[in-house]
Amino acid sequence: MKRLALTSLSLVALGAAGAAQAQTSVTLYGTIDTSITYVNHADGSKNLWTLGNSSYGNLSGSRWGLKGAEDLGGGLKAIFQLESGFNPSTGSSAQGGRLFGRQAYVGLTAEQYGSLTLGRQYDPLIDLVQGITEDNYFGSVFATAGDVDNYDNSFRVNNAVKYTTPVWNGLQAAAMYSFGGIAGTTGSEQSYSAAVAYNNGPIALAGGYFYAANSPAGLGVRTDGWSSTSDGTFDGPINTGYASAHSLSIARVAAQYSLNLFTFGLGYSNAQYAPDAASVFRDTEKYNTGQGFMNYQLSPALLLGLGYSYTHANGDTNATYHQVSIGADYSLSKRTDLYMTAAWQHASGDQGDGSGGSMPAEASIGSYGYNGTSSQTMINLGLRHKF
Repeated sequence: MKRLALTSLSLVALGAAGAAQAQTSVTLYGTIDTSITYVNHADGSKNLWTLGNSSYGNLSGSRWGLKGAEDLGGGLKAIFQLESGFNPSTGSSAQGGRLFGRQAYVGLTAEQYGSLTLGRQYDPLIDLVQGITEDNYFGSVFATAGDVDNYDNSFRVNNAVKYTTPVWNGLQAAAMYSFGGIAGTTGSEQSYSAAVAYNNGPIALAGGYFYAANSPAGLGVRTDGWSSTSDGTFDGPINTGYASAHSLSIARVAAQYSLNLFTFGLGYSNAQYAPDAASVFRDTEKYNTGQGFMNYQLSPALLLGLGYSYTHANGDTNATYHQVSIGADYSLSKRTDLYMTAAWQHASGDQGDGSGGSMPAEASIGSYGYNGTSSQTMINLGLRHKF
């Protein structure tokens, strides 16, 4: 990373025996991740060759940002982070064209008290649970079908206040509340979340809960889809039909165990898209997902990964998605790596069509959002550089 450091002058008060000194640091950083991608059944039965893809990255979302801290004395620091996502294939902005769509927050932190941050930021499930899933190593190709449970960081939360505790003997917790900002209806468009993690030696455990509410129910069908302080996770045909949901809730647990050159992981999530009178569907759609992975550090430079994901939907419709994923990541240096990731997914049953009806289930790998048939295959050959 390139670091720009600015140190303030010491201020000496008249008659005082000591001096007060504050130090500010600002870091410019970024990641560029793109690939040559092949998708079998990218649009129905059509196949696709492309540079890059709709998620703007495979192992990491491409971004640039600024982050910094100011020492306020007594162990207290002011902190901030501004982070912008982009598509390296076209130069366009990600996250709906927001200038700092990935993160934009300011806060205070102290080693003995933890941190308090305000702004657009990740929820506690991403902070504390995602880091021990396979998404942390190999990204989007290992994500849940349609990313129905935000396994792949598909959304951020606006208007959020988040508190994260210090680490106590490997234990850490976080809680977040996001103000809906609608006068007279406090609960409308609000989001909240909490998570806890334990990481000590070879064992890591984490779990948490997330809830987001949609805009208030008006007369008739909610035609504007999802409108909340949370962006939502509607990345393709699997769950697009539930963008008119009254609320989205996600519960997730994960575990990881490291043994010499191997890392093993398991995870489970339950995501629920609940309707109200303004939704186009009538029964809560529930997605239960179980996942497992194994990584092997073949050499100091080469990491190999294998994963399996099973998702079953029931309630409004009934569908099942099986996905097998593989990955290889080779480090050319500390900042540059080459990788190959691939996945195959099979879908069966029926899924929501967005108008209150159903259609045959379509495979759609991870968070990419390509509309498949009953099966889909994806292969990425990519290059990632961090600065």
